[in-house]
Order: sequence, then structure tokens, then C-alpha cells
Amino acid sequence: MSFLKKLFSKSLPAEIQTALTDALNHLSVDAVETAVFNDKLITDASFKKGLLKVTLSLPFPAKTLWPILEQQLKKQLTQHPDIDQLEITWQTKVVEHHTQNTQQHLPGVKNIIAVASGKGGVGKSTTAVNLALALQQEGAEVGILDADIYGPSIPTMLGSHVKPETKDGKSMEPITAHGLQLMSIGFLIDENEPMIWRGPIVTQTLTQLLKETNWQQLDYLIIDLPPGTGDIQLTLSQQIPVTGAVIVTTPQEIALIDARKGLRMFEKVNIPVLGIVENMSTHVCSQCGHEEAIFGEKGGQTLAAEGHTKLLTQMPLNTELRMAMDNGQPIMVSQPTSDLANRYRQVAHAAASQIASQKQSYASVFANITVENK
Repeated sequence: MSFLKKLFSKSLPAEIQTALTDALNHLSVDAVETAVFNDKLITDASFKKGLLKVTLSLPFPAKTLWPILEQQLKKQLTQHPDIDQLEITWQTKVVEHHTQNTQQHLPGVKNIIAVASGKGGVGKSTTAVNLALALQQEGAEVGILDADIYGPSIPTMLGSHVKPETKDGKSMEPITAHGLQLMSIGFLIDENEPMIWRGPIVTQTLTQLLKETNWQQLDYLIIDLPPGTGDIQLTLSQQIPVTGAVIVTTPQEIALIDARKGLRMFEKVNIPVLGIVENMSTHVCSQCGHEEAIFGEKGGQTLAAEGHTKLLTQMPLNTELRMAMDNGQPIMVSQPTSDLANRYRQVAHAAASQIASQKQSYASVFANITVENK
């Protein structure tokens, strides 16, 4: 017996159940994993006098996709001779998913996405911030941890420079900006003060920032990693329950060399790579409109093929995007309906739907059991 029949065997005729299941299985949207579309999305359904009412709960945030999906369902279901009308109520329900080494999830955090690059200056932090905002605008609760201890940029990019508060003297409350929960070493130090720390202190600081912040019911925590494959990345892979990673690169070979190392690192520690974001793909002259691939072509596509993953998007070298980040008003906030914002939204749909298609984690369902000798 199918999932749908188990739930609605009395309220839905068998032929309507079959039609609804077929319609859900045939949903298709660019960049979204088709595996997430099935009859398990249905949380409520009824059929009376030709009116089919359905409540669908998507396992990833996708508010802007609801009209497209609804149109597809109506087109297919209203072809059924008994269905005259279709009413859909949409919901978003993100759950925890399996992580490498089955590590225990962090309190208040369901899924962690690491945003990484092999080398600096490729737009990794810009990607992390706009990905987080895209997920948040699509219906998720999202936070960002700035793990670049030596060069924290998240406070500037999100226009927040306040210090975090503590209620118990042991943990910190996250800073909020543009609907995101934030934590960064940049909130705790003078922005002009260099961080002259050795590796062990840096990794200890990262762990404290992550675990001693009172994250509040996050569907996704985005970790903006520093460039490279050093101590922080190793700590992340061994001690932190990462659900998936996004690799950021530019098209030229000098950037791809280092990006490959980052991709291989995640493969070796069994962290799924959700895809590649290629920044600075082309430049469009503001005077004449000529478009040129000044850093080369198909670098991200080649890297994705080598790593058996996806090219999530190609972002142009854009002055407005740079200015938005410098001013603390990211493009997802300042121009939410622009082509640039839609590209980040596509990355969010692709990454989140891949996570939703992974094995679900049930670790938080079971209580921790402690045995003490008395």
C-alpha cells in the first residue's frame, strides 16, 4: 500500500489517489531534485463534489516555486473527469538530514551547509551571504557563522557591527540582520586589529563560536569558511555535523587548481558536495554592453564534471553586486527581483532540494542516555 493510501484511504477515492500520486511524481522544475516530489508531500487531502483540496509540505524552502508547481498540478489533475477544481495549501517543513560519521546535530540547528573555496578573492563570502538570504526569503530559518577568523567579512557585508549579548555568562546570543542569525569573530574584536593566532587557537575559537552561540531553531546554518584546506577545514569535517558543501571558484585555471583540492577534501571526509558556483564568469561593459569572459570559460563546468556534481550557477563580474556587499545591503535585499538575485535563488533551490533528497536523520528524536555510578 502506498504512503498516500495509508493516510487517505477513506477520504479519497482510489482513482483520485492514483491521479494525485501521478501528478506529484511528474512535477519538474529546473535545478530542483525530482526525488523530493512524491506523495509524502501530502499532509492533508479531501475530495467532495469535484473539488480536490490538498495540503502539500515541501521539504525545502521554495516559496517562489509554489505558483509554478501549482500550475503544473492543476494542468494535469483537472484533466481527470471527476476533478473540476483544485485547491492547494503550501507549507515548508525542513527536517534534519544525515551527516558524515553520523555526528550529533547541534542544538537549534537542523542542517549545516559549508561554503568553501580553494583560494581567496573568488567571491566565497558574497556567495555565502546571498545563499543564506535566498534560503531565508524562500521560507527557512537561516543563520551564518563567519569561520574566517583572520579576515571576517560578514559584519561588513550584512551591515552589522554590534557586539553579541550573553544571558548566562557562558554562551552568546546571535546577532540578527536582514532576518538572519549571525556570529563572527568580527563582532568581538576591533575591525582594524589583526588576528595573529596560531592554528590550534583558531580552531578552538571556531568551535566556541559555533557551539557557544544560542542558535534559534535554524533550518540551515551557513558556514563561511576561510580559503584553503587547512586546520579549520579539517576541524569542520571531523567535529562538526556538516550536511553538505558548496564550492566557489572563478573560471581561470589558477583558481580551479585550488578549488579541486577543496572538492577532493570534502570527498575524502564523506561530506556531499552540493555543487559549484562559478563567479566572475563574464564581464559586461557598462559603456558599450560588450560581454567578455575575461577569466576564461567553462572552468566551473569542468570542475563540476570532474567532481561528479552540479554547476549551480554562473555569476557575472558585476559592479552593483560588489557595491551592495560593501554597503551592507546584499543584492538579495537591495534588488530581490533582479537577475542576480534569481541566480542565487536558483542555487538555494538546488542545494536545499539535494539535502532534502538525502537520508533523514533521526538522532534528535532519541534522548541522550547517561549512565552514572552511585
